[in-house]
Amino acid sequence: MKREHLADLSAFATVAQELSFTRAAGKLGMTQSSLSHAIRRLEGRLGLRLLSRTTRSVAPTDAGERLLRTLRPAFEHIDAEIESLTALREKPAGSIRITTAEHAAQTVLLPALERFLPEYPDIHVEVILDYGLTDVVAERFDAGIRLGEQVAKDMVAVRIGPDFRMAAVATPAYFATRRVPRRPQELHEHQCINVRLPTRGGVYVWEFEKAGREVNIRVEGQLTFNTLWMRLRAARAGLGIALLPEDIVQPDIDAGRLVRVLTDWCAPFPGYHLYYPNRRQMAAAFAIFVEALRYRPRGAPANRSR
Repeated sequence: MKREHLADLSAFATVAQELSFTRAAGKLGMTQSSLSHAIRRLEGRLGLRLLSRTTRSVAPTDAGERLLRTLRPAFEHIDAEIESLTALREKPAGSIRITTAEHAAQTVLLPALERFLPEYPDIHVEVILDYGLTDVVAERFDAGIRLGEQVAKDMVAVRIGPDFRMAAVATPAYFATRRVPRRPQELHEHQCINVRLPTRGGVYVWEFEKAGREVNIRVEGQLTFNTLWMRLRAARAGLGIALLPEDIVQPDIDAGRLVRVLTDWCAPFPGYHLYYPNRRQMAAAFAIFVEALRYRPRGAPANRSR
């Protein structure tokens, strides 16, 4: 196969996956006109229309879908083999794409990267913040970070953080004129600050557990956010009760700015895990990255991925 033929196939695969000439051109580091010319050249050589174009969208035709199904595993295999060659270098190199939520990025991932990156200047890490349960294979990520209970069973999961615990909090002023809830069911009497998560299809149902008994409560309130930090700010403003990660609100609790309720109903559960698909041969850069994130409690042996 001629070199320019392989380049045209790569250009087509990128456009078909990105569904955009603009994004594909940026990813390939070429102009849109050059990219369009490469696609037309490939279609002319094959005598087939591979992409359906409109003024607003680009999508593969049936022939394009068939070609993409052939090209994707071939290019992934080539990429994996090239990545594996970095093991032969004195210093591993490569790019790692990670999907994670904001809290995990700030409390677990970034502190690890602060220790990890200075040692490996040829390793580049791209972090995409997303509250959804991303399919790392379909979205072409190397790995994702989510709470242990959210990780699919067919993924390799490596624990990277301690047990996780939520805290229900509000300001002293908020409780000054309201009865403090003793049971989760009493939250129905309160203004609660809701959260909408993309993967749940609606407003998140608050989850509680005590002595093995689980209680799920659909709370009511005037406010709903899709980010942690806006819920924290609203709670600090006295606008209601928020259910937030314990480590985030502990400084406010210690300072008396927030009051914690239903503490005995907030049981700990598995913390953050790095998850990724099983691979026969892991690239050297990614293997080092996994070990850098692996959670090792003080005085305990290193955890193994399940």
